Amino acid sequence: MQFHIPYHVYTEKFSKKRLALYHALYDSIVSGVLEAGTRLPSSRELAAMYDVSRGTVSQVYDMLSSEGYITGGVGKGTFVSFQPPKHRTGESPGRSEYLLADWGQRIHELQGWKEEEASNVQSNEKQTINFGAWGSETEFPDKEWHRFLYAESRQLAEGNGLRSRSRISTLGDDGLRESIAQYVRRARGIAVDAQQIAVFNGSMQALALTAQLFINPGERVVVENPGYGGALRAFQALGGICLHAPVDSEGIIPEDWDAKLLFVTPNRQFPTGAVLSLERRHELLAWASRHNALIIEDDYDSEFRHRGKSLEPLKVLDREERVIYVGSFSNTLLSHVRIGYAVLPASLVRLYARAKALFDPHPCNLLEQRALAAWMQSGEYERHLRRMKRVHGKKFKLLREQLDSRLSGLFNWVEGDAGLNLFGWWRGSAEDYVKYRQACLESGICWPETSVQKEDWGSIRYGAYFRFPHLTEEQIIYGVRKMEEIWTSLEGISTS
Repeated sequence: MQFHIPYHVYTEKFSKKRLALYHALYDSIVSGVLEAGTRLPSSRELAAMYDVSRGTVSQVYDMLSSEGYITGGVGKGTFVSFQPPKHRTGESPGRSEYLLADWGQRIHELQGWKEEEASNVQSNEKQTINFGAWGSETEFPDKEWHRFLYAESRQLAEGNGLRSRSRISTLGDDGLRESIAQYVRRARGIAVDAQQIAVFNGSMQALALTAQLFINPGERVVVENPGYGGALRAFQALGGICLHAPVDSEGIIPEDWDAKLLFVTPNRQFPTGAVLSLERRHELLAWASRHNALIIEDDYDSEFRHRGKSLEPLKVLDREERVIYVGSFSNTLLSHVRIGYAVLPASLVRLYARAKALFDPHPCNLLEQRALAAWMQSGEYERHLRRMKRVHGKKFKLLREQLDSRLSGLFNWVEGDAGLNLFGWWRGSAEDYVKYRQACLESGICWPETSVQKEDWGSIRYGAYFRFPHLTEEQIIYGVRKMEEIWTSLEGISTS
């Protein structure tokens, strides 16, 4: 039986073995190290572990049992029965304040986590339809992926370590960097050398590192409003002052901002889905040139275009190397495999290599990186991508039809041709939205939301977006119909 308590530490404090054993067990239970329900060793086993008599163990067990910390009986086993009070995440019972650095203090005080929290509501009694969850594991080719994982693992085990080490860079596995370069050249039209590719543990790491490299406290950063909360928090954590640029049906509205960095999602604005017009793309590049600024272009789900043809990435139009293009495999791999990448200006490659070496001197998830490289080089990854486009395209059409026919009285849906979520602006009052959303949550239906401040009369405008890859067609239909039923059952919900 695997079991350990700091008994020998307590023998230095107490001369009697009985007291040392009692306090070692007591403190382990009260601190939560031994959780409620944990089975304790028998008196014979515990005596043998710590070289004490069975009588001593029995005495200690009797003391703890009489105090309510453990329970049990002959032939049933002995179990921890005490559950210590829970403290809020990040707090400890004996310390309420630590000497944080400025960056740590800003992290501690950051607001705005509601976007992710809202999509994690669970219902134990009703069917839960979560329109905010990530992943599409039901359509993922597990056997195919595992075959590549096993092949790369076997090469390492068979002594190909020297060859493998020669492929490692702080910016990622060289084979994957070459595969990504080939892919973005072919699929996105970006002229890039493999040496300009940096691999990250998801696109968020790329955003966070870029923010650390280029933002000082008090400096301005332009973000879309509404926009991606993860980028906003990364900038705010570093003390950046975020300028919230409004978004319309053609994407972000350019201005002559006094800022050094812009975060933008031009090919499908997050979360509305608006596509940035070609004219505005040129305006953003001209702004960056005038202000000697950088642009982070997040192309988060460009793979999934369901109809029509997309505009080229902003990076394609970049002639002065002012755009850092960020992409991700999160939508095409298993949800727990986090691989993102950035296409860097050539002048920044060495800087990123040095900065990344501080956090990942040896690249993480190297096995997954090499498996993905082999998968892409085989041509099977793009076949998988085509399958996913067909599956997701069918769900996209179904969800669009359901939302249009059942909930257009509640939301103004933003027209879109691509992506893995659909977005709509709430048509009524903020009060009615909160009432309606709460009723849906109580019935097991939840979705992520966003909000912007209405400048004309100071109220809040709510928007909702609905992800669908992880849901079956039956779940999509059920979820939207349930939302319609709740709407019709509520009194006083009006739309404008």
